Amino acid sequence: VQLQASGGGLVQAGGPVRLSCTTSGRIFSSSTIGWFRQAPGKEREFVASRWWNDDRRYYADSVKGRFTISKDNAKNTVYLQMNNLKPEDTAVYYCGRNRRGYSLNWGDFDSWGQGTELTVSS
Repeated sequence: VQLQASGGGLVQAGGPVRLSCTTSGRIFSSSTIGWFRQAPGKEREFVASRWWNDDRRYYADSVKGRFTISKDNAKNTVYLQMNNLKPEDTAVYYCGRNRRGYSLNWGDFDSWGQGTELTVSS
């Protein structure tokens, strides 16, 4: 499976951005797709994830109420809609696939896209 993240850029605080994770190849029904982020000098952290074949979704506390993860079945694409962005959301965002199911640990994800950089200016 291949994943490609896109949609980052420079945005002002309070603004919205939508990231896309385009997938190709087989995604097993037991898989989740997750978004993680890594800020300079920090470890990669969980942002949001969802099951490939149903609507169960999970969010980090820091983004609940501001970010929404969704999926377009026709396009095999998972989106991360980010609203009310804050400077602390600045990071490189990665999407990954965990074919064994649900986890908040990036080490459990076996396939990754290349990352897309988001900068939120104050």
